[in-house]
Amino acid sequence: MRYKFKTHPFFLFCLIFFIGCGQKETKQIAVGKVAKGTFFLDLYEEGEIEAVQSINIVAPMISWRYGNLKITELVKDGQEVKAGDTIIVFDPSEVLKGIVEAESSLEIAKAEFEKMIAQQKSDLEELRAGYEVARISHEISKIRFESSEYESEIRKKEIQLNLDKADIALERAREQIDNRVKIQNEEVKQKNLSIMQFQSRLDEAHETLKKLSVVTPSSGIAIISRNWSSNNKFQIGDQCWSGFPLIQLPDLSKLKATVKINEVDVAKINKDLRVEIKPDAFSDQTFTGTVSSIANLAVNKDGSSKIKVFPVEIMLNESDKNLLPGLTVSCRIIIDKIEDVLYIPLDAVRAEGDKTFVYKKSGPGYDKIEIETGQSNTDYVVVVSGLKEGDEIALVDPFAVETDEKKPERSEAG
Repeated sequence: MRYKFKTHPFFLFCLIFFIGCGQKETKQIAVGKVAKGTFFLDLYEEGEIEAVQSINIVAPMISWRYGNLKITELVKDGQEVKAGDTIIVFDPSEVLKGIVEAESSLEIAKAEFEKMIAQQKSDLEELRAGYEVARISHEISKIRFESSEYESEIRKKEIQLNLDKADIALERAREQIDNRVKIQNEEVKQKNLSIMQFQSRLDEAHETLKKLSVVTPSSGIAIISRNWSSNNKFQIGDQCWSGFPLIQLPDLSKLKATVKINEVDVAKINKDLRVEIKPDAFSDQTFTGTVSSIANLAVNKDGSSKIKVFPVEIMLNESDKNLLPGLTVSCRIIIDKIEDVLYIPLDAVRAEGDKTFVYKKSGPGYDKIEIETGQSNTDYVVVVSGLKEGDEIALVDPFAVETDEKKPERSEAG
């Protein structure tokens, strides 16, 4: 016996209504795929480009009497310069003032020297005249003594005393001349020393004036240093001390990146490891390098941090006009690689106790699948068992998403 069912119009309406209600739009769930291939164990660290060799241009050494150096002209940061170009000029006002003062002091000292020489000559001539008078008096006394043979004893005694007196006067006049000559020689020496000092100060001022215009000894890219007092790069109007580094002229043919590796990870790093380097300023370009050195001693990550890090140097294999010292770069240090393995995004992995699982896409829904994982890097983890290549897995908990969607909306009244 066959039964023929006739669909009631009300039943058909209810079926369409419920199907329509079941087609409510759901939130799209992000998924990833199980991939197979070479899995890289890597470490990402921020670093900074440096030149292996660089010429430091420092503020010129000048005397304290000229005060601090003030920048009046400065090459632009990153500007290409040629050997002999003037790259920095300092305010010369104090030095020019010193030149005027030194010239004035030198002229006065020379005039005083000439006046002293004339006075010395006059004084010496006067002494020599006095000596000549004493010598003549001595000769007269000597003649009288020699012709006093027939004089009385008293007269002879008087003549003898006069001769002795003339001897003493002559000797004293000679000593005065000798002493005056010694004194005058010392005065000349002192005055010459004073003149030399003023001349030296004048020469120093002229030499300092030349130093205030700094030229580059070689061609390159001028990298302006930071002012320690403001932590900004030096600019026109800034003051600095003698010997302070102002500009670097790096050799751009040999560059390195310095990164700081956490003490937990430094044991993984070895020399000659391959590194991929991406500048933050133009991340579309990737450069390569190798680990060249690892510091033996740890340092603080920064001034206030207690975290210990090890500076690691990476030699770049290429040079580029865009790669300049001071540029921040992201360095991917490739520690090891595993061939022909399955791996999935870390975001897909969930854990419950000592078990690891993922949500595998199955038809319109998802199945909770337990998996066994292996080594991991920053973004991915190796899958030892539980999945196969091409499987789609949720990157978020799909059931949590459904739960959120089913939560009733709260009324405005609360």
